[in-house]
Amino acid sequence: MAKKSGEAAVTETAEMTEFDYKKAKSNSFWHNTWKHRAYLVMALPAVIIMLLFNYIPMTGLVLAFKKYDMTKGMFLSPWNGLDNFKFLIASKKTFFTMTRNTLLYYLIFTAIGTFLNVVIAIAIDQLVFKKFGKVMQTIMIIPVFVSYAAVQFIVMAYLGSNVGMISNALADAGQKIAFYRSPQYWPLILTLVKIWHDTGYGSVLYMSVLAGVDTSLYEAAQIDGATKWQQIKYVSVPSLVPMVTVMLLLSVGNIMHSDTGLFFQVTRDTGNLYSTTQVIDSYVLHAIMHISDFGFLAATTFFQSVVGLLLMLFANWLVNRVSPENALF
Repeated sequence: MAKKSGEAAVTETAEMTEFDYKKAKSNSFWHNTWKHRAYLVMALPAVIIMLLFNYIPMTGLVLAFKKYDMTKGMFLSPWNGLDNFKFLIASKKTFFTMTRNTLLYYLIFTAIGTFLNVVIAIAIDQLVFKKFGKVMQTIMIIPVFVSYAAVQFIVMAYLGSNVGMISNALADAGQKIAFYRSPQYWPLILTLVKIWHDTGYGSVLYMSVLAGVDTSLYEAAQIDGATKWQQIKYVSVPSLVPMVTVMLLLSVGNIMHSDTGLFFQVTRDTGNLYSTTQVIDSYVLHAIMHISDFGFLAATTFFQSVVGLLLMLFANWLVNRVSPENALF
């Protein structure tokens, strides 16, 4: 009897201890929350924006599995399983073309953009005249503030059949090219426009990394007799590797997404150019304006997100195996 009484007392003490622990943990949480309330208030606008523009719209994903009926609304429309995805894949030529274009443009833009961003950041960081470097940095950032709605008119001024400066110059030389009816030229044109528009702004992040590199590393390299090129190779570039890796991992998640303004507005949504300029995002935007099958469009965007997520997880796993300190998680 005494033994059972002792066991009961131990059990009761353990339960009280667990209760007291949970209570203390709860009190600690609310205490810390109140203690750091200023930070919570500062973060509140960003949290609200994320909820409104990132999480609440995700309810629209149900359309990917429904046959949308405008009279019944999103939630009362009948379910149709994977029919929307089957229809997407069934349009073989269109699906293959826009997927191929999306992937190829991502690879081209990422490879060239990353290389130029790093080169420009190192070049400005190594300038002797720092004030001149700041002026150059400011000038290079300006294009990113020009919307693609305006960029399309700049491109038109160069390539338009009647008013284009390049088109007229080629015509005077006896070689008339209708750029807006010649899809083979547009991979190069879009790449040049993308580089002009984004490269200067993209290099700012890498310049901030180089600004935080300890100058004693460069001084030690100079004492050891390292040339300027060797300092860049063994100090600057290794310092940028973690940031480059993180940026590449983040960009992999958007591998199936493209800059809609670039592919829809700059090309003026010209049907003759679809074979080399139509990507998934521009296809969706075009379809929204011309068809009302929102279930099919939701399936297309859902396909983009799932593929991007899987590729990002795979890329992060790969980095974890090779260089764990540079992985996202």
